[in-house]
Amino acid sequence: MGCRNFMRLAAAAVVIPAFAGFAFAGEIWRPAGVVELFTSQGCSSCPPADAVFADIAKEDDVVALAYHVDYWDYLGWRDTMGSADNTARQKDYAKAFKARSVYTPQAVINGRTHVNGASRIAIEAALDDMQTTGDAPSVGISVKRAGESVLIETEEGDGAEQNAHVLLVYFDPPKPVQIERGENNSKTVTYYNPVTSVQTAGMWHGTAARYEMPASEIAKKGEGGCAVLLQSVTDEGLPGPILGATVIRNESQ
Repeated sequence: MGCRNFMRLAAAAVVIPAFAGFAFAGEIWRPAGVVELFTSQGCSSCPPADAVFADIAKEDDVVALAYHVDYWDYLGWRDTMGSADNTARQKDYAKAFKARSVYTPQAVINGRTHVNGASRIAIEAALDDMQTTGDAPSVGISVKRAGESVLIETEEGDGAEQNAHVLLVYFDPPKPVQIERGENNSKTVTYYNPVTSVQTAGMWHGTAARYEMPASEIAKKGEGGCAVLLQSVTDEGLPGPILGATVIRNESQ
């Protein structure tokens, strides 16, 4: 865990104040990894995973995103953060992993593998293994404010021909939810970094590049902030390994 502890200190050092409470990583950043949790308020197995994810989301060296799915709504409680788009992303991962079905809680690590989202040991092991094998996000990304724009700049890749999507993943700040029906009836759970929408900002082809977006979009679409993911895609358009990532956070929340 020493390598990840070092990166935690490095990540904290490059965050600088910006507009309206938001903070930008003004220098190139390479996180230890990206953890995407697929969860549901209506799933009795999910609260332990939500607790593990809350701890991970508080770490400075990991990009943590929670996608609430909607296919458990029929059990009696409609997930207040769930969406068909989140379910579609999980199903695309299932196709990419050649899995027979989707499940919750599922944690996808760096777009490369998936583990039980309630297993802190499995998540940490996957993150550490990918640090060792070089499968952690390696393409540095910086984000900075320039007038009314936000500039996203990426480094070059490893020289191989690559195609990736530049994804903007908007999320809300931590929110406590009192669940009134279904399998988690009477429980109150605080959900961290619940994803509200995903936007494709452009394509990356392995060379250093710059992308520009309106600064107002961040506050409008994600009260908690926005993750920038550089994610490779298959010929069928399915999500692949995440090559780079960074986060714009709303520190006023």
